[in-house]
Amino acid sequence: MARCFIPTLVTSISWEAFHFVGHEIRITEAMDCYGAVVWPSALVLCYFLETNAKQYNMVDKNVIEIGAGTGLVSIVASLLGARVTATDLPELLGNLQYNISRNTKMKCKHLPQVKELSWGVALDRNFPRATNSFDYVLAADVVYAHPFLEELLLTFDHLCKETTIVLWAMKFRLEKENKFVDRFKELFDLEEISSFPSLNIKLYKAMKKNRRSA
Repeated sequence: MARCFIPTLVTSISWEAFHFVGHEIRITEAMDCYGAVVWPSALVLCYFLETNAKQYNMVDKNVIEIGAGTGLVSIVASLLGARVTATDLPELLGNLQYNISRNTKMKCKHLPQVKELSWGVALDRNFPRATNSFDYVLAADVVYAHPFLEELLLTFDHLCKETTIVLWAMKFRLEKENKFVDRFKELFDLEEISSFPSLNIKLYKAMKKNRRSA
């Protein structure tokens, strides 16, 4: 999960290089915006997807990332063969689209999509359940000191069908994270599948409760 900071000599924009799935991935960040920075949880989730590609096969799977930020996780899922929809707030979509386009063009089986998703807002209109069926929901560091935790839970619930697998990496900082996990467990069966104590990050797998037996 090594990262290399490369400052630009010509403009004020800089990028960082990451190496996953046999590719160098160049990510442009915006240091003045939480959503446009690569956080450690995203690196953890990328590493997990790459090293567990047989167990969690992304090839031809319908995958959505919520809170995609810089797009690194979505890019890795795309390079692993998934049909990816990367989502975030409207003000982040320009940088998100730029990063995804520069790192997936002519490299991926399926061209990723970038869509606006404000948690809890117009979910039925923008992501109707009748026409949106996701095999995986990916999330990295979507729980932090923001006031939209109930909307986030509603979004998870809306995007998941009975067989959808949620892969969610989270850094624990405050009591809010523990409270959200408790609320999440009311709707989802939650399993901790990996832990990084030095980073205070846990990786979870989740599926909806009350799903029919396969």
